Amino acid sequence: MSGMGAIGVSYDSAMRSTQSARVSKRVGSIAESATLAVDAKAKAMKAAGEDVIGFGAGEPDFPTPEHIVEAAAAATRDAKNHKYTATNGLPELREAVAEKTRRDSGLDCQAANVLITNGAKQAVYNSFAALLDPGDEVLMPAPYWVTYPEAIQLAGGVPVPVPTDESTGFQATIEALEAATTERTKVLLFVSPSNPTGAVYPPGAVTAIGQWAAENNLWVVTDEIYEHLVYGDARFTSLPGLVPELAERSIIVNGVAKTFAMTGWRVGWMIGPKDVIGAATNLQSHATSNVANVCQKAALAAVSGPLDCVAEMRSAFDRRRRRMHELLSAMPGVTCAEPEGAFYAFPSFEKALGGDLGDTTLDLAANVLERAKVAIVPGEAFGAPGYARLSYALGDAQLDEGLDRVARLLAGGG
Repeated sequence: MSGMGAIGVSYDSAMRSTQSARVSKRVGSIAESATLAVDAKAKAMKAAGEDVIGFGAGEPDFPTPEHIVEAAAAATRDAKNHKYTATNGLPELREAVAEKTRRDSGLDCQAANVLITNGAKQAVYNSFAALLDPGDEVLMPAPYWVTYPEAIQLAGGVPVPVPTDESTGFQATIEALEAATTERTKVLLFVSPSNPTGAVYPPGAVTAIGQWAAENNLWVVTDEIYEHLVYGDARFTSLPGLVPELAERSIIVNGVAKTFAMTGWRVGWMIGPKDVIGAATNLQSHATSNVANVCQKAALAAVSGPLDCVAEMRSAFDRRRRRMHELLSAMPGVTCAEPEGAFYAFPSFEKALGGDLGDTTLDLAANVLERAKVAIVPGEAFGAPGYARLSYALGDAQLDEGLDRVARLLAGGG
């Protein structure tokens, strides 16, 4: 025991003397996910007994539909699911994903073009790791989801933000993409519906951007995770589905998390040319191997089953979307474009900043959490200072109460 103690003292001393070199620069430079950090802090405050309302997490408040849960329960009793399976996913799930993609995205793909991943987040990482060499640039319309720049940089690439704002409906124009393109540009990241803005590109714009990418010999990584969550007159269209000449230079990222309220099940996928999917499969074989088989069986029930439950959730999100837009737009110093997809609003708080609320939306979010007990994600996390992201994937009563607290704080009443 004394020897173990000596080792412990020596270890601690070494840790203190070499602290700056203990973590690699590559990993040490990764920023914590701001959305998960806000959600974690809100949950910690709730656990401590505080009445916190969270608009931070991108997570449906509905339970996973019962037929999916039952498929998982049955899978647990099948001994085949207790063993390793192929890294690229269960054959029946890969075929179902390919069929679903042909139906929803209009892309002619097969099971051989599909890699099942541990959530769509791993598909994002795999995609950039498979495509990028050091110094390759990725056009990344801003505001952007917090994970995109980190995944690009981990792969050795350079994220190149392409600014958008409310005047263009938070949609990147070809002129803006052209201005950001250099000889090192290799990939266009395209996201519609958008997290965090809720923007949905119309079919004509999707086609034009796809044709521009094809003409410039760019790869496209397109995140379609919110494909079924569109509202009003907006409709989802897939870039490689509309521009089939891009099929051999495109990767689709998707998953079951948002559509089927399955964030915790961790099942996503990437769809692309066979050589890229093969390379990404090799990478995953050394990183995580196969996705949990029980979760894959649940995902199979989701993607091959009816969409009735999705329609019910979308109807609730639509109601909350309109209510959140109404309440945010009525707040002093706040402007808010009406979101068309996903389940986020992205209001500007620029005119509300200053005084004891702080001069940035980082300050504002901290004050809103501390004083109003409401969690929002500051726009700095998405490359858009002055804005904040609020998820409307929470109960109607909580939505009203949380926004009332924010309104009172902005008006100086709490």
